[in-house]
Amino acid sequence: MTEELKGHILIVDDEEALRTAVRRILELEGYKVDAAQNGTEGIAFGSAHEYDLALIDLKMPDINGLDVLKEIRKKHPNTVCYMATAYASYETAVEATKLGADGYILKPFSPDELLNSLNSGFEKRRWLLEAERLRKEREESLLEVAFERTRLKTIINSITDGVLVINKKGELAYFNQASLTLLDITYLPLGIPIIEHLPVEIGQMIVEKFFDIEKQTIAFSIEVSIKPENQLYIEATLSPISENDKSLAGVVVVLKNITEFKKLELLKSQFVSMVAHELKAPIAASIGFIDIMRQPGISITPEQKIDFLNRSHQRLQSLLFMINDLLDISRMELNKVTREIREVVVEETLSEVVNLFKVDIDKKQLSIGMPEEAGKHVIRIDQNEFMRIITNLVSNGIKYNRDKGSLTLQVKQDAYYTTVVIKDAGIGLKPAEKERLFSEFFRAKNEHTKNIHGTGLGLSIVKRIIEAYSGKITCESTYGEGTQFTLSFPIVYRLE
Repeated sequence: MTEELKGHILIVDDEEALRTAVRRILELEGYKVDAAQNGTEGIAFGSAHEYDLALIDLKMPDINGLDVLKEIRKKHPNTVCYMATAYASYETAVEATKLGADGYILKPFSPDELLNSLNSGFEKRRWLLEAERLRKEREESLLEVAFERTRLKTIINSITDGVLVINKKGELAYFNQASLTLLDITYLPLGIPIIEHLPVEIGQMIVEKFFDIEKQTIAFSIEVSIKPENQLYIEATLSPISENDKSLAGVVVVLKNITEFKKLELLKSQFVSMVAHELKAPIAASIGFIDIMRQPGISITPEQKIDFLNRSHQRLQSLLFMINDLLDISRMELNKVTREIREVVVEETLSEVVNLFKVDIDKKQLSIGMPEEAGKHVIRIDQNEFMRIITNLVSNGIKYNRDKGSLTLQVKQDAYYTTVVIKDAGIGLKPAEKERLFSEFFRAKNEHTKNIHGTGLGLSIVKRIIEAYSGKITCESTYGEGTQFTLSFPIVYRLE
């Protein structure tokens, strides 16, 4: 690291907008930053220079982020590498960790989340360089063993993984502070019989796999829940320590925090169950109507037949909308969305969308408030995605509005953001409903919404699109009075 700059960082990401935003944030913080627009360029940069830290996108069109990580680690093992992704799984996390990844940064992330993760990364980088320096110094100067042990203890105490060393009598010989945190233990004195203080699953494995001479094994891993409801989940890797005569000297236990990965697994399972449930309902209803019409013994009038067909069509159409929305969500998570970024005049899109819903607006006799200065505000965004955002929110503002209500659209700008406000005087949301508003498949259910159809995916997609541009969306709502959505897009995406 240079004295003038905090450190040298490599960004490898195929999203130009994200690269630009992250680079600007880091340079303002005093870092030197190089940016690669794909995996091939990332390998070239990462191999030619030893960076303090690399931020690598997991999914890229030419080369997988894991392959980029592998090549950088091969050339510069002391470069601290973080994977950045919106689609993480336990399997990819394990693979990335084996290849040397130092952590995940989940997209979308805020500047504070990014900087906090990088600060931890630079701390680890300092320890790696210190360890490398000590290794060379030991080779050159033949430092005393006691001095080396002190340095090693300092390094082990600084890492985030927990380390426990247990002798063949089952007594605690060594531990670092991280191990106490991961085991949710306040204090442990050296020399105590440790098995009874460990989670039951870990204690049993140590006794069965290592202390039983006939069943001694090479190494073993086990996942253990430390706190209820998946608040803290760890992976414990147990390995034997051998004497010179190959007999057992003790056991070393390495603890890793896998809480976030377990949460991802749970969310994945819940999402699959939720999708299955939501797909089942419209299919079952349509089959029911069709079965009635197919039964020769049931007499139905032409009006009833048309009604059944209309209901079946409506449910199947909602099913098609849901499937298209799910495909959109999948493409976003896999980073396969193709965007054509260009200048978009905000007021023009607002006017176009309002005209699109003129029939619905007139039917409810809504009063519409539009921005006073047309064409004043410009943002950098994909035209179709911005149209989809505004269409969804205006549509909701009409559907969930009251007859003869109002819908107001405003645009404003400060030093950092171009902001769009969409406010209705409609049904509004209860506090519990507001908390789940951007969740997949969530729809407010009350006496006012029972006849309003939708997939419950629209706002989730809107939020994902906005955050893909490092923007944000917030909602303020009072039940019975109305709802206001505020969309903010960073000025960095605006051409001067």
